[in-house]
Amino acid sequence: MWLMFLWGIGLTAGIVGLYLTWMTLTDFRPAQAINLDIKNNPASILKRDVLFSVVTFNVGYCGMDAGEDFFMDGGARSRCSSLEQTRTNLKNITNFLAGAKADLVMLQEVDVKSSRSFRVDELDYLQKNLAGFGTIFAINYKVPWVPVPLLRPMGAVKSGLLTFSRYRVRSAVRYSLPGKEAWPRQLAELDRCCIESRLPVEGGRELVLLNSHLSAFDQGGRIRKLQLAYLKKRLLAEYEKGNYVIAGGDWNHGLPGTDPTNFPSTMARPRWYVPLPEDFTPAGFVWALDKTVPTVRSSALAYQEGENFLAIIDGFLVSPNVKIHKLAGHGLAFQHSDHNPVSAVFYLE
Repeated sequence: MWLMFLWGIGLTAGIVGLYLTWMTLTDFRPAQAINLDIKNNPASILKRDVLFSVVTFNVGYCGMDAGEDFFMDGGARSRCSSLEQTRTNLKNITNFLAGAKADLVMLQEVDVKSSRSFRVDELDYLQKNLAGFGTIFAINYKVPWVPVPLLRPMGAVKSGLLTFSRYRVRSAVRYSLPGKEAWPRQLAELDRCCIESRLPVEGGRELVLLNSHLSAFDQGGRIRKLQLAYLKKRLLAEYEKGNYVIAGGDWNHGLPGTDPTNFPSTMARPRWYVPLPEDFTPAGFVWALDKTVPTVRSSALAYQEGENFLAIIDGFLVSPNVKIHKLAGHGLAFQHSDHNPVSAVFYLE
């Protein structure tokens, strides 16, 4: 019996060792800056003093609908419930985006043939069903096999950020955000990044559009601090050049001026919820967000109105020369993602 026990331990250790070796050898290690392709780049040039609309939406890999929970937030699951549900979520998210008629769209957690979304190519579907846009995609999560949760692991993941534009984009770059988890945890983690799209503006300047998805579960917040410092430096540098700046996406921080206690909930505040540091917002920059509509729910359990913790962590930060004309949070009741989208209408001075 002891020999069988020892043999079992040795076999398990060997399997784990082979897995870690395989994961280390195949680890996605993107360069700090990667030039991105711009597919179907439009010809129209953005003009000053003309209204244009922007939407940001974390689509939750079309697997985090109202019936789902998530293991990293205290739940038990990581995959969508079925292929049919993945397709339903994707179709309804696409229908919302088509109906929004936005000029610029920033999406997060768009999957490409991942196990957790039943190998649906969400990127291809969105590109084919949202007409008239130039599209830019950057991978921020590429892992051959995420082994947790153990009973139904997340599996193979390829996912990223997606930016749509109805205006000409001069260039687009994937910039890696600083901060990594310790080995071996980082092997199964996201490689956080932002897409920086540079849109020429009539008159010679540029609109710099930043689509980001910041860290949420890092212990002690070390990585979050590094990422925020990096983004702030980029924002200020572009504004000081005379450019216009819009930074949007999933900030994974409670945004300034918002209060989660304004939304009914029976749950305690989750550990991932951290207010954005007061000293982050650059002087003169303004937050564009709807304080009346929550943009994220806790996924410790499936969505139940009045129970899940709710907060606002998605929105836009704009430079002083970008003016806000209209704002709207879209209360979709988290039916097809664990986030709600936010839209805004801006004009450039």
